[in-house]
Amino acid sequence: MKTGNKQAIGENLLYLLVWSAIILVPVLNSQMLSELHVNLEDAWVVWRQIIPYLTIFLVHNYLIAARYLPRRRYWKYLFFTLLLIITVFSLVDLYEYLLDLRPLPDTLHEGRRRASFTNLDIYWNVVFALFMSGTNSAIKLLYQSLRDEQQMQLLTQENLRAEMESLKYQINPHFFMNTLNNIHALIDIDAEAAKSAVIDLSKMMRYVLYDSAQASITLANDIRFLKNYIELMRIRYTESVRITFDYPPELPANVSIPPLLLLVFVENAFKHGVSYNRPSYIRITIGCADERLTTVIANSRAANPDERRRKGGIGLENVRKRLDLTYGPNGYTLDIRETEECYTVKLVIPISHA
Repeated sequence: MKTGNKQAIGENLLYLLVWSAIILVPVLNSQMLSELHVNLEDAWVVWRQIIPYLTIFLVHNYLIAARYLPRRRYWKYLFFTLLLIITVFSLVDLYEYLLDLRPLPDTLHEGRRRASFTNLDIYWNVVFALFMSGTNSAIKLLYQSLRDEQQMQLLTQENLRAEMESLKYQINPHFFMNTLNNIHALIDIDAEAAKSAVIDLSKMMRYVLYDSAQASITLANDIRFLKNYIELMRIRYTESVRITFDYPPELPANVSIPPLLLLVFVENAFKHGVSYNRPSYIRITIGCADERLTTVIANSRAANPDERRRKGGIGLENVRKRLDLTYGPNGYTLDIRETEECYTVKLVIPISHA
């Protein structure tokens, strides 16, 4: 992932800065700066002392730690790290023995030799190299942890987006089938009305297929979609069903909301609030004030509300999940109230500006 690459670049940049500083120390030494020219011979002496540590770091960082730490093969990691350190300083000691046979004066450790690269006894070299390798491993594990955490966040966001897309298209498929059947029956009765219904349906399909693919849509477009939906639903009902839809006459052009968010509540109002045996009503009111969008949907209750409401429970559960994913559990207000005669939904959500 791109985030993982950035973390790897940051890790390597940190190593580069640290080793650059170490290598530049002899050049920037105050004693050398007091001279007219930098004494490269003195600098080379110090650089020779650094070479074993740099070699151990490169092999440890890019081969041993990179291979065994991510796989959690810690015993192999420890074994090869110790083997690397001991091998490097043994070779250094052998180099000093073969090419520079003069023993260094050391009254405390008579007969012992020091590796000329580092000017330290070999066991101190091993200790310092182990400390360096441990620090390198800690940094590597820290960056790996950051990469894993960011990758998990990206995967979580991808899963949330996929779930949002799935919930967004939870429109009752029977609506389209019933609407096509109604248009078919309307053709013989009122051809002009049937043509108008086909146009409304095509607008809705275009909205669902294209416009709703965006993360947010203007409030005006969403209201236009609901109007088309309501007009198509009117075909199915007689004058005994009173349908009102109130919204601000002038909608701000830059106000946007998630697409298809309100449809589930409107759809449930038609599905569960219309009775063919007695007068019914559906009232939809949308208001926009104080950076909040308030939607109130009230409908009469059908003859068997309990059975029909249970069938629509999945839709309400899905829209709650979508609201949680979009605004967080405390970022919106959803108030549902039932009485024997009325079912009311009040939704308050924050609005965004396109």
